[in-house]
Amino acid sequence: MSESMTPREREEEREDHRLHGEDVPGPITPGVAKKVGWVRRMYDWVLSYSEKPHGGWALFGFSFAESSFFPIPPDPLLVALALGAPKRALRFAAICTAGSVLGAVAGYAIGWGLWSAVDQFFFSYVPGVSPGAFERVRELYDRYDFWSIFAAGFTPIPFKVFTLSAGAFAISFPIFLLASGISRAARFFIVAGLIYYYGPPIQGFIDKHFDRLAWLFLILLVGGFVLIKVVLG
Repeated sequence: MSESMTPREREEEREDHRLHGEDVPGPITPGVAKKVGWVRRMYDWVLSYSEKPHGGWALFGFSFAESSFFPIPPDPLLVALALGAPKRALRFAAICTAGSVLGAVAGYAIGWGLWSAVDQFFFSYVPGVSPGAFERVRELYDRYDFWSIFAAGFTPIPFKVFTLSAGAFAISFPIFLLASGISRAARFFIVAGLIYYYGPPIQGFIDKHFDRLAWLFLILLVGGFVLIKVVLG
């Protein structure tokens, strides 16, 4: 793969190899599954903003939308923008976090005030949002409201399911906001921080290992709190 290629071109070449069943010359951005049809076209459209002067605004907009209805996560655009300007990586992470948290608040508001009027639209047209998913989330909220939201915000779990359902099930808004802010900031700043300090060579590590490390970090974090409760309780 040519070193002169832009971040977007490198991502597109990798995906073309995958779609044709060929060996991928490098890893894929974390959290992005195999894309075909309209999903692939939408992914390409999102990634195209990495080469435009208003890429930061696009990152904010996509981060906002993904928290309630948009199917493509902001991570690919964040990575592409950060790789194109590593010294601005932390700024892009801040933009991504702000957009995502504000979008989460919008998702909560939709669930809290409008859900009975719009639920069938979301169940029919928004990927990942379904009555079954809502029922499973309700069961999680009964015991682990903060940790459920934190896990969704930090890992590849569809965050929109949790923002919408948090409002629909009237989860404490301060808890929701705190969990969303911490988890989204942690996810985006870890990725951006690695690019800021190590530059483009770190992309392979992020693509290959980030999602697994996110799950491991969450398990260790929750396990630590459980251990403290057992020891001190």
